[in-house]
Amino acid sequence: MTTSRIATALSLLSGLFIIYVGINYLVVPEATAAGFGLPAVPEGDAVAFLNLKGVRDVVSGLVILGLLATKQRFALGVAMLATSLTPFGDMATVLSWHGSTATALGVHGFTAVLVALAGVLLLREGRVRAADRRLVTA
Repeated sequence: MTTSRIATALSLLSGLFIIYVGINYLVVPEATAAGFGLPAVPEGDAVAFLNLKGVRDVVSGLVILGLLATKQRFALGVAMLATSLTPFGDMATVLSWHGSTATALGVHGFTAVLVALAGVLLLREGRVRAADRRLVTA
């Protein structure tokens, strides 16, 4: 499997997965929040914050899929690197609020690494193509 295909697969999976997570936060917010890794789940009116998270997750996934669909691979690489900060921040939040270390590292940390990897591969892909063009014209 080529680097380009790996980057595409990671991007596609990332976009689809975060949309799935976002939809779950919109449909069953309390149940979804229980798996986030924090020691407490919002209750009552505070559950509205979970809907906000759901909307943001769906939009993040749509940005990824939109850039992928329009073949904006360099922009997708930049977006993936920026997006990797979200699960990294989630990991840091879970750890700082004494939540589940396993979830913080195993879910959020692992996700951050995979999303960042996709970003790096996409950015590297652009550099490799540029170097190939220089060799052809030289």
